[in-house]
Amino acid sequence: MPFYIRLPILLAMVSLLASLGSGLSGEGAAAVASHPADASCIVVGFSGGFVRHDNPHHGPVVLARRILKEVPAGTYVQVFENRHRKAAYNTILRLLDRDHDGTLSDAEKAQARIILFGHSWGASAVVLLARELERNEIPVLLTVQVDSVAKLWQHDGVIPENVAAAANFYQPHGFVHGRSEIRAADASKTQILGNYRFDYSRAPIKCEGTTWFGRAFMASHIESNCDPRLWDQVETLVVGRIQPEPNMLATVPQP
Repeated sequence: MPFYIRLPILLAMVSLLASLGSGLSGEGAAAVASHPADASCIVVGFSGGFVRHDNPHHGPVVLARRILKEVPAGTYVQVFENRHRKAAYNTILRLLDRDHDGTLSDAEKAQARIILFGHSWGASAVVLLARELERNEIPVLLTVQVDSVAKLWQHDGVIPENVAAAANFYQPHGFVHGRSEIRAADASKTQILGNYRFDYSRAPIKCEGTTWFGRAFMASHIESNCDPRLWDQVETLVVGRIQPEPNMLATVPQP
């Protein structure tokens, strides 16, 4: 099928992710955020498709809430919608500017401890944000992409050299499926922890709030969003970088 015909279908199917948990209000839809005055570590997640940053069924939001219960009080945690990448970038600059003079010194940049993760379009946003931080010579501890899907003008397969370590989780089925491989722009500076394949054709995952259309045409992509095994492994990587322990494994096992 030609790409110009597939594109509207892809956009429609990705938008179905927004239906997961839509219409919620009150405490159940509260934004996931921890905003310490002096952040020791900055953890930024991106939601996929057109999913809101406070959707309680969405993988990055669920993960952020779990992280908040495990990490030191000085950890900044926030989930952004993937189209708000610029807001995430400006937030990071503000947090790193410890003397509040409006510019980042070499010392402030060197103290940066940043972790980025996301799903679908949010995973692609992770790479773009890391690239923007690279242009400002700001290091990133870890990037994690889950079933990464790039928009037309985006490139999510090459991890910039300011990133110390990167991991990629993907599934290969359906009209919408993630990038199967990432590589380092400079392998001497970035460790690719792994490209981890999940196959839901043999072991389906039940997700809340899906429609029949989503189940029929992009079931595996949605399942990567709510698979507890996958997100447990992402959590291990993220928390391990925030508070590393002796002899911690550098990689996560294949599913």
